[in-house]
Amino acid sequence: MGDIVNLNRHRKRIARAEAEQTAAARRLEFGRPKYQRELTAAEERKQEKMLEGHRRIREDET
Repeated sequence: MGDIVNLNRHRKRIARAEAEQTAAARRLEFGRPKYQRELTAAEERKQEKMLEGHRRIREDET
């Protein structure tokens, strides 16, 4: 004879496990510290400024 299982607890246990998997995936995708986000943004601004400085014809002079 099998063990008696409370279905509500079982459903909640499964839901918690799925939520943890989703949270772990989101932490990998979005979980960068603020200093890393700011550093990346600063590097992008620097690259854009450098590229803009090397243009032969600027868009505002056309």
